[in-house]
Amino acid sequence: MRTIKVTGKGQIKVKPDMTRITITLDGLYSDYAETLQRSSDDTDRLKELLSAFGFERSDLKTLSFNVDTEYESYRENDTYKQRFVGYRFRHLLKVEFESDNKRLGKILYALGNCDLKPEFRISYTVKDPEAAKNELLGKAVKDAKEKAAVLTAAAGVILKDIQSIDYSWGEIEFEVNPMNRLMRSCAPVAACADSSYDIDIEPDDIEVSDTVTVVWEIA
Repeated sequence: MRTIKVTGKGQIKVKPDMTRITITLDGLYSDYAETLQRSSDDTDRLKELLSAFGFERSDLKTLSFNVDTEYESYRENDTYKQRFVGYRFRHLLKVEFESDNKRLGKILYALGNCDLKPEFRISYTVKDPEAAKNELLGKAVKDAKEKAAVLTAAAGVILKDIQSIDYSWGEIEFEVNPMNRLMRSCAPVAACADSSYDIDIEPDDIEVSDTVTVVWEIA
């Protein structure tokens, strides 16, 4: 059986409709048990802070969490040595919501002025990534079919049944980052739902591409 194998490429632009805030909490303590407890307490306080802006506690999702030992260098008798400083936790979390600059401004004000001292950054994504992935896959298959039709016509052969379709099924990240990481820069004040930063962000479309390889029988 003779076959022809063609790789098609799909490309789409998707308008982001969801705002994602990625938040990092960290802390350094001498005792391991205290480190874990402080991490839990800080996460609980963050959930409580976000609840003032319409979030459920379960809306705050953990992306990663780790606890590492930390050491510092010191000099003794012209020799550099290291000594144990403590245990540092690092908790990376995210919260997502339908894009709303007014709501975003209030959340950023609260994060920027709370005593948790979090690091945070803003990115934008899509509410229905599966629909976008399906559209992308369809365009890639269509492109492969159009290329196969041109090649078989030029070669004087007939395109018959599809024998296989190879798709990577890899994770496609629908995310755009118009702003760099934001650091807490304000003195601690009592955050309230009425306080806000004036935010006016219109993120660009998210551009993604992927390929599909299709094998047809030819005659």
